[in-house]
Parts: sequence; structure tokens; C-alpha cells
Amino acid sequence: MIGKVVIITGASSGIGKALAKEFNLRGAKLSLGARRVDQLEALKSELGNPEILCVQTDVAQKTDCKRLIDKTFDKFGKIDILINNAGISMRALFNDMDLDVMHRVMDVNFYGTVYCTKFALPYLLASKGSLAGIISIAGYLGLPGRTAYSASKFAIRGFLDTIRIEHLHSGLHVLVAAPGFTASEVRKFALTADGTVQGETPRNEGSMMSAEKCAFKIVEAIKKRKRSLILTFIEGKFSVFLGKFLPSLLDKLTYNHMAKEPDSPLKSKKNTF
Repeated sequence: MIGKVVIITGASSGIGKALAKEFNLRGAKLSLGARRVDQLEALKSELGNPEILCVQTDVAQKTDCKRLIDKTFDKFGKIDILINNAGISMRALFNDMDLDVMHRVMDVNFYGTVYCTKFALPYLLASKGSLAGIISIAGYLGLPGRTAYSASKFAIRGFLDTIRIEHLHSGLHVLVAAPGFTASEVRKFALTADGTVQGETPRNEGSMMSAEKCAFKIVEAIKKRKRSLILTFIEGKFSVFLGKFLPSLLDKLTYNHMAKEPDSPLKSKKNTF
């Protein structure tokens, strides 16, 4: 990774921040995008790397995405890796959810990936580089109470799989990485039914895979030019396996698992399967 130019969206916290640290350790040249540019600058100072480019970026805005890509190319003269990591979540039943929540989640998660990919693709094709999208196990199975989130992650997977096939003979590498539940701020800032921020996580963050471990595995997958990466066994690989061969059982297990969250929007335990 020495000398590789890497763009990471959503780099101010969680997996994105951990990815920035991992790539920095490996000698990459970093371009970091996030809405909270002050936190990007703090990370730049923490890493002690004055060459890191920090660009205030709201990936839901097409012009912001273009500016991130343009500034990266202007500074470094090439782009080797784009990691579409920026994302938001939500927590509400679809029946109760304001449709604006669906739009906001899709704008950030799906269209943010589309915009950044569109503007970076010519440079990635020129470098025969890597295009990566960080989805979630929610991109393989529908998570009840996370309708918009799952829909956006399924959409990203379909989009990137198609980009891979379109450029099958161009040398472009496309990775779809699906972490399981990973410790981060994503649940803290998840949207509720009316679009307000949840404010606290309903899960024990300490029991989850760390963002640092997740980032290490993602960087290794990019290094090996893998097409997909599914992290964690029970919530990840085993769930995807069940979805292929015992989908009805997976539906029941998923419902019961998500219903156990504190203040779950799902039915009470007496109504679970």
C-alpha cells in the first residue's frame, strides 16, 4: 500500500477512522472525507501526517462528492483506492416511519456511493485500482426495524456487483465488504421514525468486533483483491448460509434477535415466533 492514493468517506469515526489509521500505517497517501471536518483535522494531527488531505464532504450532495474526488486528484495526481464507507442508520418499523427517513438514508448510503464512484471511476480505471463499498450483513438479510438501512445496503451491493461485471476486463477491482455488528457511532446517530437522532445505542458496543479489527480485515481484502468479505461467523457467514438454504428459519431467528433489543420497535416477546 506504500504510495497508494486512498480516498475514505465517513472517515471521522468508526470503521472509516480505523481504515485511515490502518492505511496510514502501511504508507498510503490519504484523502479523507466527512461532514465533521474538525474531526478529520484532529485525526490528521493524531497521525502526525501533514500530507493527509481533509475535505468536508456530505456524500448526499453530488457537488461535495465531486469536490472530494477533484481535490484528491489535484493534490496527488492519481487515485488508487476509493472506499465508500460513509453511512447512516435508522431504527423504526416501516409502517411508523416518515418517508423522509427513507430518502435521507438512501441519499447518504446509496447515492453517496453512486456519486463518489461516478466521479472517481475514470481515475480508478486508469490505475487499475480498487473500488470498495462497506455495506453490512443488512445488505444480505432484511433487518426488521432497519428497513431503510437494509434497503440501502442491498442497493449498494447490487450496484457494485454490476460495476464489477461491467468492467470485468478492465483491471478494476471491486470489493463489497459486509461487517457484522461493529463498535462505532452509527447506532448513536441512527434516525428514529420521525427523523430525529436516536442519541444512544441499543446494543452493547463492547461485545462487538472492534472497528480496528474490521479495518484490518478490509485492508487485507483490498490487498488480496477479493470480491467480497463477510465478517463475523454467527451474525455474518452463518446468517448468509442460512439465507441460502433455510430462509424461513433465518427470518424467525432474525426477528427474535432484533426484538430483544432494548425498546425494540418490534412486537413484544410474547408475539415472537
